[in-house]
Amino acid sequence: MEAMQVLVRPVVTEKSTLLQEQNKYVFQVTPRANKTLVKQAVQAAYNVKVLDVNMLKNRGKLKRFGRRIKQTPDIKKAIVTLQPGDRIQIFEGA
Repeated sequence: MEAMQVLVRPVVTEKSTLLQEQNKYVFQVTPRANKTLVKQAVQAAYNVKVLDVNMLKNRGKLKRFGRRIKQTPDIKKAIVTLQPGDRIQIFEGA
């Protein structure tokens, strides 16, 4: 798996924005990704030094559409801690 295929998108929420003050960034990753792949992908994509990677998996919820019941897809996220002094520009104007 290539490094750029591991990262799906950065997660921009209120909580992830507060984590940026602690030099932590949140990314949605592919379900088969592991910590070493995420570390290599972030270092290659953003040219920063990654100290730590924490992974979490959000299970999909059941949704009802009349009689039909569907499940939303599972999402895997990675919280990446960077070396002090490194930054990632997620917003274009930031």
